[in-house]
Amino acid sequence: MAVIKITQDNFEAEVLKSDKPVLLDFWATWCMPCQMLSPVIDQIADEQPSIKVGKVNIDEEPGLAASFGVMSIPTLVVMKDGKPAAKTMGVQPKASVLKLLGL
Repeated sequence: MAVIKITQDNFEAEVLKSDKPVLLDFWATWCMPCQMLSPVIDQIADEQPSIKVGKVNIDEEPGLAASFGVMSIPTLVVMKDGKPAAKTMGVQPKASVLKLLGL
C-alpha cells in the first residue's frame, strides 16, 4: 500500500477511523535523519498490507505534530483503534520499526 500524506483534513478518516494499525512518520524536508528513514518507511508500506502508513510533514501540519508532542524528528507513532500505542524517535532500522508495529 502506498504511503498516505496525512493532514489535519484527512487525519480523522485515515488515522482515527482506520480499521488497521497506522504508522505515522513525523518528518520535514530539511531533516537529514528523516531522509535516511524514509526508504525504510516506504519499504514497510509496500511490504505490509496489514497496516496503513502515513507521513506527516511537521512544517505543513504543526498542529498535528504538537498534538502528538513531537519534539524531535523523525518521530514514529503507531496508532491502534484511534489511540497512540507506541512511539519512538530517531532513525530506526527496519527490524526495530517492525517490532514497534508488533510484526
